[in-house]
Amino acid sequence: MTIITRPSPVTPTVDFDRDGVQHGHLRLPWSRDDSAWGSIMIPICVVKNGEGPTALLTGANHGDEYEGPVALFDLARTLKADEIKGRVIVVPAMNYPAFQAGTRTSPIDKGNLNRSFPGRSDGGATEKIADYFTRYLLPLADIVLDFHSGGRTLDFLPYAAAHALPDKRQERACFDAVAAFSAPYSMRMIEIDAVGMYDTTAEEMGKVFVTTELSGGGTISARTASIAKRGVLNVLKQAGIVAGAPEADATQWLDMPSSDCFVFSEADGLFEPVKDLGDMVAAGEIIARVHPIGRTGSVPFDYRAALDGVLAARHFPGLIKAGDCLAVVATLTEAP
Repeated sequence: MTIITRPSPVTPTVDFDRDGVQHGHLRLPWSRDDSAWGSIMIPICVVKNGEGPTALLTGANHGDEYEGPVALFDLARTLKADEIKGRVIVVPAMNYPAFQAGTRTSPIDKGNLNRSFPGRSDGGATEKIADYFTRYLLPLADIVLDFHSGGRTLDFLPYAAAHALPDKRQERACFDAVAAFSAPYSMRMIEIDAVGMYDTTAEEMGKVFVTTELSGGGTISARTASIAKRGVLNVLKQAGIVAGAPEADATQWLDMPSSDCFVFSEADGLFEPVKDLGDMVAAGEIIARVHPIGRTGSVPFDYRAALDGVLAARHFPGLIKAGDCLAVVATLTEAP
């Protein structure tokens, strides 16, 4: 059986090989009720100056996460070609339909972009976006920085992160970039399920990949915006694309050593945190309760930490459903 890969329907309005600063779009045809020959127009900026490394910088992989878009729209507006050596590709809102709607997934096809890689050129809108990044943008990149936060349903300690990788030289380069980002916390991260993720696709292509979780709740603060803005410049400096040394600050290294880090609710109800983000917890200690809400007098469900560490993430809304991630406990560690 021969597998035929169709050309991507996405058309860039920028020239990735041209020196200077370009602002344009990735145009994806999208026929809909109000525009038969319409398009999804994903903003993109390319800044290039001669030969050198390429950084691919992305935000709003999930549409309700805002530190990345704020930092990257600002960088695209201010970065000058004579300030760099190499190339910077900036996509502030990868899943642009979700970003416009303020939702985690696309309002067009309910696609979760960060579970849709490597994508399909003949799939839905979200799969077509993933396919374009996989086949056209990621191959251009030496280093990839993808901003995340908790969106509307989670809240995190502000950290930059990389994953444990089979290739230890690649892993070392990823963690060096995490250290350069210099967030208040730095994480050696595991995923609940890495299948279909942008992270996994980039790492399997041998790229240096850095991600973040910068707070959450479906909003942004002055503090997290400043962490993102400084962090992206630090990564560009560490890569040799922007001149100067990264602006280092103290960071606490954290580790997710196993799936025991994750605590999931087994009941619907009212979420009560017993520990706040950044609090130290001991194995067996209660970190949250879920109160049944069908009638008064019901005993709440207690949820306990499975290991010693720090509360690194928590459910954000006041109500919770069975199966929702209730909390994440990370262990304190030294720099890898």
